[in-house]
Amino acid sequence: MIVKPEDILDFWFVQSGPKRWFKKSDAFDAEIRLRFEDTTLSLATNIAEWDTQPESSLALIIALDQFPRNMYRATKAAFAFDEAALQHAKVMTDRGWDLKIDQSRRAFVYMPFMHAENMTAQNESVRLIDMRLEDANTLHHAKEHRKVIERFGRFPHRNAILGRESTAEEIAFLKSGGYAP
Repeated sequence: MIVKPEDILDFWFVQSGPKRWFKKSDAFDAEIRLRFEDTTLSLATNIAEWDTQPESSLALIIALDQFPRNMYRATKAAFAFDEAALQHAKVMTDRGWDLKIDQSRRAFVYMPFMHAENMTAQNESVRLIDMRLEDANTLHHAKEHRKVIERFGRFPHRNAILGRESTAEEIAFLKSGGYAP
């Protein structure tokens, strides 16, 4: 089945919505994998038709940033497309295309910045969300993500999944229920 950008946008924003986005659900993860895994894998290397306008670029970012987190939850592959998603988010914001996306959808343009394990991207996340999005909740989470990167230089909750050794400070942070994006 050929998936078009509007199929992703319809699935994500109309069929799914906030009630399913950030809640762990094996059924939701399986549905995304079944419907969109081939598309995500294809887009990782062939984005030509999807990087041509604001709406299709948003669908591209969702496919590369959000879908892997569901399809490959708790595995290294969940983060495998992060750099590609971040590059496309940078292109989109440089073009000003994020401003052509409705406020209710725009946060997903900024998510790749928020998911990056570097301060430059984290600072850009907070800046973009603060200036271009009227959403105090998203801004709060962007600032919390940035605090974790500022403190550790990475997201400690990813360490076990990525085969990284945690420091004593990271272990204490995780045991205390520290912010886990």
